[in-house]
Amino acid sequence: MFNALMLDKQDERTVASIRSIDEASLASSGNGDVLVRVEFSTLNYKDGLAITGKGPVVRQWPMVPGIDFAGVVEASSHPDYKPGDKVVLNGWGAGETHWGGLAQKARVPGDHLIALPANITTRQAMAVGTAGYTAMLCVQALEKHGVAAQDGDVLVTGANGGVGSFAVAILARRGYRVIASTGRPEEAARLRELGAADIVERATLSEPGKPLQKERWAAAVDCVGSHTLANVCASLRYGGAVAACGLAQGMDLPATVAPFILRGVALLGVDSVYVPRARRIAAWNAIADEVPVATIESVATTIPLADAPEAAARLLRGEIKGRVIVDVNA
Repeated sequence: MFNALMLDKQDERTVASIRSIDEASLASSGNGDVLVRVEFSTLNYKDGLAITGKGPVVRQWPMVPGIDFAGVVEASSHPDYKPGDKVVLNGWGAGETHWGGLAQKARVPGDHLIALPANITTRQAMAVGTAGYTAMLCVQALEKHGVAAQDGDVLVTGANGGVGSFAVAILARRGYRVIASTGRPEEAARLRELGAADIVERATLSEPGKPLQKERWAAAVDCVGSHTLANVCASLRYGGAVAACGLAQGMDLPATVAPFILRGVALLGVDSVYVPRARRIAAWNAIADEVPVATIESVATTIPLADAPEAAARLLRGEIKGRVIVDVNA
């Protein structure tokens, strides 16, 4: 038996509870060939939507949420993994179409796992989580497009969130001058510690704006969507690019084609759920090489599994800064 956070649908409401589950039940949760003893999971915005029922994340019921986890292989019929291997999982439908990481055990396809870099602990891996991994994918997308540090300022929206915090830190470490956009000016000192050179107020970007605006940014990482993303596109310099990975403000994009056809800017969509394995490994290796442990720890707090539902609600209300690690064994 093991403990898990379980989501049920009752009268169109999502009900979350901690349950003791028979390990045999994992066989029905998906076609997994690797059994993992989970050590840590985490809370992402998508997890908050799933646990509170405020978004259509869960596709099958009942569901163990948690799109991330890190732990140790207990049993495996997959050729790449053996008992004792430390592994990490991000996405692949975990917590959506099959049981995820907010549990003491998980059974998943080995192809969905990657070996955890040797210099990152399982706790640190969940301090990074999908947030840090997505931030690295965004930076790599910008650089693949041709963005370089000497091109000018790079804007990060939603900079106090998990993805935003890591994007600020990674970009600054790579030599970019980073401008952080946030609705919490009291967090300016923390953002500067992560590497932000300057802070802009969220309200200057979150309201409807002109189709073309003053050219300000060489590039951007956008975690917000909606009017914010539209204004970012309208404010990019000629030939600039924005890596879009979030929808905290909304899924809509009230923009025009003007920035794309008059300034040649590029909108780069960044997915983290179904990224091919080779790119996942490259992203995690880059994190292991570039993101210092102190930075990882500075953006994270740890909670027990039982506190996950309450923390998920606070996350959606914008009351949590940085990352939340869930110790599933606490």
